[in-house]
Amino acid sequence: MANGKNVCVSLSGGMDSSTLLLRALSEYDTVTALSFNYGQKHSVELQRAQSLVDYLKSKGQNVTYQLIELNGLVNLLDSALVSGGDDVPEGHYEQDNMKATVVPNRNKIFSSITQAVALSVANRTGNNTDIALGIHAGDHAVYPDCRQEFRDADDEAFRQGNWDADKVGFFTPYLSTDKFGILQDGLRLCEELGLDFDEVYKRTNTSYKPYPSGNSDYKSASSVERIEAFIKLGRKDPVQYEDENGEVSWEVAKSAVEKVLAAHN
Repeated sequence: MANGKNVCVSLSGGMDSSTLLLRALSEYDTVTALSFNYGQKHSVELQRAQSLVDYLKSKGQNVTYQLIELNGLVNLLDSALVSGGDDVPEGHYEQDNMKATVVPNRNKIFSSITQAVALSVANRTGNNTDIALGIHAGDHAVYPDCRQEFRDADDEAFRQGNWDADKVGFFTPYLSTDKFGILQDGLRLCEELGLDFDEVYKRTNTSYKPYPSGNSDYKSASSVERIEAFIKLGRKDPVQYEDENGEVSWEVAKSAVEKVLAAHN
């Protein structure tokens, strides 16, 4: 549960962190959202993050937003997700080749900066401040920095390395939840905050292989997991999908993912 009045949200522009932002708006008085440009191929997510913040502000929500430039790392990081890296693999997340999508120490980099901002906010305002991360159970198999063990060790390192660290807490409400559970919470939060569900989620990007148009692919693991969540929710995903032949309907993307899931199971 939240233990501070302020919160700093690590906002990638994806479905999980965007839902987390809604959760933060529901539970905190003051919300700061931080996005990071680290040279990711799917940089359209940063455009979506800005678009979502603009939409939320138009609906009366108070969000302070900052894009943090880390793109000097692009030539130093070894990952399929950064520009110049190998091709992003396709299929289900639990397949071994999905380890190619790990960005070394990514969540530690993000959480360290978010912690620094949170402690600064706490010192300026005199109010405890939490950092909010959208890590969730669906990522545990492939990404070690999305696990409880990482979160606990990261928290301990922060407390050992900073004065007044007790002013900063963690808010990771989805740590034991999968993407479907996150999407269910998003539906609830949209109703609570008076937001249009489709308007919110069309302003997110989960695809690690988006097309130059900004449309999402439906074959990369991140897209498969997202589409699976929408199938379970019984709703059409409001983002536009595309393949090598051009834009495709929701039914085409949905059918393709159902085949992947059937083969995996």
